[in-house]
Amino acid sequence: MKASSLFNLFGQQSLPMNGGFANMMSQFQSFRKNFNGDPKAQVQQLLDSGQMSQQQFNQLSQMATQFQQMMRGRF
Repeated sequence: MKASSLFNLFGQQSLPMNGGFANMMSQFQSFRKNFNGDPKAQVQQLLDSGQMSQQQFNQLSQMATQFQQMMRGRF
């Protein structure tokens, strides 16, 4: 999977509302299955190339933290 697909999948979509959780989980599982490489290196490549700003990274990082909490039942 290309580095930019990480940003495309999570960076340009908001969390689904009104019963969209199953769809979100399906998309995440598909992404996870098809992801290749080192996630940190790919994110750094996006930052270095200017394809992702520091502000976008911060937003995605916050979303990832919320997603992790939700998956652990703490959300």
